[in-house]
Amino acid sequence: MKNLVLTVLAVIAFSANTMNAQSSYSTAVGLGIDFGDGSTFVGPSAKFFLAEEHALEADILFADGSTLIQGFYEYHGPITGADGLKWYAGIGPGFNLFDGGSNFLLRPIVGLDFKINDVPLAFSFDWRPAMIFFDGDSDFEAARFGLGFRYAFN
Repeated sequence: MKNLVLTVLAVIAFSANTMNAQSSYSTAVGLGIDFGDGSTFVGPSAKFFLAEEHALEADILFADGSTLIQGFYEYHGPITGADGLKWYAGIGPGFNLFDGGSNFLLRPIVGLDFKINDVPLAFSFDWRPAMIFFDGDSDFEAARFGLGFRYAFN
């Protein structure tokens, strides 16, 4: 898992330094992946910018016998010297629906977003730990990450 995370970060950093990139887009839709300890969730994902620095992200992700519906508010900031590469941080709620029950999640998020110039593709990688609340109890999963592969609209 650690090697996968380091490889993704290296690819994003290399791409940002070797490609002429554009720093913004308004909306992007595509594939989202939520992985780490436990199940890997995959499904549709969308990101919509309210302003240059403020975005909303929504995912409906599926795993074996489970559906994860989540949304995030994200604040984006540029990374100096790396056109198209932005950092972001935010928070959002999630609901995990599974056979026999459901739970509520509160998820902080910190990551990188990269938009390639002249190609309508945007990629993201983030750390998204989960505070899970269920049946009067709670749990915390620190080792959760997200990948986004989206078609970007300007």
